[in-house]
Amino acid sequence: MLTYEPGTSPAHRLDPRSKLAVQVAFAIAAFVYTTPRGLTVLSGLTLGILAVARTAPHRVLWEYRFVFPFLLAAPVLDGVTWGAPWFVVENAVAPALAGYRVLLVLLVAAAYVRTTPVRESRAAIQWAVPGKPGQFLGMGVSFVFRFLPVLRADLGRIRDAHRARLGTERSFSERARNIVVAAFNRAFERADTFALALQARCFSWNPTLPDLRFSRLDVPALLLTVALLAVALLPFLPV
Repeated sequence: MLTYEPGTSPAHRLDPRSKLAVQVAFAIAAFVYTTPRGLTVLSGLTLGILAVARTAPHRVLWEYRFVFPFLLAAPVLDGVTWGAPWFVVENAVAPALAGYRVLLVLLVAAAYVRTTPVRESRAAIQWAVPGKPGQFLGMGVSFVFRFLPVLRADLGRIRDAHRARLGTERSFSERARNIVVAAFNRAFERADTFALALQARCFSWNPTLPDLRFSRLDVPALLLTVALLAVALLPFLPV
């Protein structure tokens, strides 16, 4: 789910610049409207975006399951007190809404990643940010999109091997230390291999990227971008 999957959904046929604009506008709106009502509207919009990308929400949530402990930690820690009543719900509401807002942004980002080839993402970024900064940013994004799924697969294999060797019988701290050390070692090995592969393939800072063209399908996406930005600016306009 965190990698590009070829398909025929409407989102697959959109220009990557349109999808990137929708994603940025959605993130801005999500950080402006933090009330339950605003997040409810954004939740419906998120489900609509996932439907256009033909992406199942439960699959995305499963892929992002490693993020849940971090999103839940903030409201739990803010709500806990050192005396009676031991937990104050009012203190946990704001961080809980903030965590839910981040989850919505991640869901929209997953729809973008799943429907956009890496080369098109790099072309869209270099179009938006011209010159060397755009080339560097586009190169970094393409590296992350290609490298992150490999690291996640390596982490899964390390955990499976750890269980097969009865690593679950050890203490939590020892299990965590062994998995983290093995994951970092594997990441550095992957990085060395990746650098060697770039040299062998004569990596270019300015490769020939695919041509990007807007079509009639991009009109709704661009209108949605304008609407989200306009709604996000409303609270800051003078009455």
